[in-house]
Amino acid sequence: MRADRAGPPRDATRRPDSMAVASFVLGLLGLLVLNVVLGPIAITLACLALRAGTSRRGRAYLGLGLGVADLLVLAALTAANSTVVWNFG
Repeated sequence: MRADRAGPPRDATRRPDSMAVASFVLGLLGLLVLNVVLGPIAITLACLALRAGTSRRGRAYLGLGLGVADLLVLAALTAANSTVVWNFG
């Protein structure tokens, strides 16, 4: 006999939670490298996770904020160097 569980199936909550964590990690990584690519991906994943009803809302909001910060860092570096390409030194 299978006992019925209350609440959504396990896979239904796992996917939005994974998207929230992925947006946080990609947003954090985007501050260091490839911010022009990883920033928008982090923003998109965070929005999708929030829309799907993730239980990790804090991580999704952090991923959203870090994705926006990635684009702001890119804009500041572009304004400082007058080019999208930047380097240390």
